[in-house]
Amino acid sequence: MTTMVSSLKDQQQLEAAFEQFNAVSSQLIDAYRQLEVQVNVLNAQLDEANNQLRKQRDENAALAERLALLLKVLPAGVVELSPEGRVIAENLAAGVLLNRCYIGESWSDFLSGLQRSEQDDTYALALEGATRRLTLQYQDLPASGGRIVLIHDVTRLHQLTGELAQQQKLASMGSMAAALAHQLRTPLASAMLYTANLKQDIPRPEDRARFVDKSLARMRALEGLIQNMLGYVRGQVSSLEKVEVVALLEDVCSVLAPQCHDKGVFFDCNLPENSAITVLIDRKALQGALINLLENALQFTPAGARVGLEVVREPDGVAFRVDDGGPGVDVAVADKIFEPFFTLRPGGTGLGLAIVKKVVEELGGNVRCYNKAEGGACFELKLPACQD
Repeated sequence: MTTMVSSLKDQQQLEAAFEQFNAVSSQLIDAYRQLEVQVNVLNAQLDEANNQLRKQRDENAALAERLALLLKVLPAGVVELSPEGRVIAENLAAGVLLNRCYIGESWSDFLSGLQRSEQDDTYALALEGATRRLTLQYQDLPASGGRIVLIHDVTRLHQLTGELAQQQKLASMGSMAAALAHQLRTPLASAMLYTANLKQDIPRPEDRARFVDKSLARMRALEGLIQNMLGYVRGQVSSLEKVEVVALLEDVCSVLAPQCHDKGVFFDCNLPENSAITVLIDRKALQGALINLLENALQFTPAGARVGLEVVREPDGVAFRVDDGGPGVDVAVADKIFEPFFTLRPGGTGLGLAIVKKVVEELGGNVRCYNKAEGGACFELKLPACQD
């Protein structure tokens, strides 16, 4: 009986073990099937990724081929520099523009053989019997640490620019010659008329002397016009010296004060508080420019009004301001008042303000004109600070 019970228990345990084995087997089969599904999904994804990579590889190869072809036929020169500044690659155009291959050489050594023009930022490459003008543009390559140099041949453009400047200069000279002829005609005609009267029988000596004086006056006007013209063309500045502003203004005021007094105009000359202000100038040229501005202001200022002159020390230089009590400058002609032979004053030559502008620019400064809020015009002449 005991043996039968023991055998029954063994059978039950064995059946339980088989059931457990069957359950585990089922789980393993399910896991294997899931794994197969995942493997199939991963294989599909891998195939898709491989297809994408092959497609991208083909596209990159086609792009590289197009870029290589583009670099080959590009008219501009392209040079690749290493982080150390050596030429590691260049296209055909670069070899042609630079007249030879520079691969492996230092780019700085090549630049040392060029002459740079500060006017148009071009480089002159000397060749046999000619000079080639080049522009160089740089682009950094952050990934490799090198640079790309883009080279353009602007020789023809440089020539055309020079020719255009020459043509403009000739046109300007022609306009100035025509304007000068117009300015000379009136005093010359008057001088000829007065001189012709001297051929007549003039019984009274005082009448004859009057015609002579008028002729001489017209001749002096002609001489002054020609001198102004020569001064404008040649330039007014010769030698530079350090001059105290106070001494310069005292000389200017001594010339203008009597003229303002005769016309009944109040002359307000404000000397700078800092008497130690000095400027590096051609004293005669700047004095003439200031007197020119003041006399021009006096011409447009009615009796009883004011003409002023002041000097202001600024951080970057010294400003001379001449203001008047006239009608101001018409905004329609404000851009023309410094042009040669442009004048709004009857009998004016149109060279005074042009000479002022030329003198100031030769001294390294600038001049401008503006209308004051309270009325009248103001001419501001700025010169750089004098370096001690």
